[in-house]
Amino acid sequence: MEPLSLILLLALGTLAGAINAAVGSGSLLTLPVLLALGIPPGVAVRTNTIGILFSTIGSTYGYRREIAQEKGNLRPLLLVTAVCATLGALLLLISPAQALDVVVPVLIIVALAMVIFQKRLTAFLRDRQDRRSARRRTVAEGPATEAAEQRSPYRSPGLIAAMGGASVYGGYFTAAQGVLYLGILGIFTGRPMGSVNSIKNLLSLVVNLAAATVYVIAHFVLGVEILWLATAAIAVGALLGGYFGAHLAKRMPEWLLRGIIVVVALVALLRQVL
Repeated sequence: MEPLSLILLLALGTLAGAINAAVGSGSLLTLPVLLALGIPPGVAVRTNTIGILFSTIGSTYGYRREIAQEKGNLRPLLLVTAVCATLGALLLLISPAQALDVVVPVLIIVALAMVIFQKRLTAFLRDRQDRRSARRRTVAEGPATEAAEQRSPYRSPGLIAAMGGASVYGGYFTAAQGVLYLGILGIFTGRPMGSVNSIKNLLSLVVNLAAATVYVIAHFVLGVEILWLATAAIAVGALLGGYFGAHLAKRMPEWLLRGIIVVVALVALLRQVL
């Protein structure tokens, strides 16, 4: 790989790490560039997943105090997330290369839609969840209601099931998974996005680590291709961005973050189609 391409991946990896720490969807900067460089979709997804893993390491460390406050309530959620992410990564490995040529551009479009319409989707789903919760409160009475309110929302079967499905997507594709996780966590916990961002980063770390483990084992056992130089360039940038760049990304206007993601992804899609 040419030095200029590696420098570009390093720079975008840094920005992607910062965006992942703040809102998620940073992979929509790095993955489209890998595709635009002519790298096959399966190789690009594996290379990107291992590299972008380091953004979640940095951002999770930055949120370590907030995560520690909830650690006693997260075991079932983390277990289901890890298992489902592993299934998603295995699904990528067995997907035919010809299918990925079609599937990956479609998933980029889906991820872009999630980024663009995140607020509307989250508001709609949260409104539905609020109405259901209100109906349950009118039916439930006494100690049962009090006990339900005391239970951590991170142990909710609905949240765990939804995150399981989302983790299959995250293990398979990675891009925009953070946006999806933020929406699910916000809906099922009823908490503001800022307060669940620490858990979003932890779940992203679990998903990326599970998928990366599958890909590395497959590389050494089955000879599955991974571009290690590109992975290293993304990893260095993502680690720096995840830890040091989070505060910068949070101060940037949201429209600018989303605009950068949309432009880069659209350019890559045009390169794929044309």
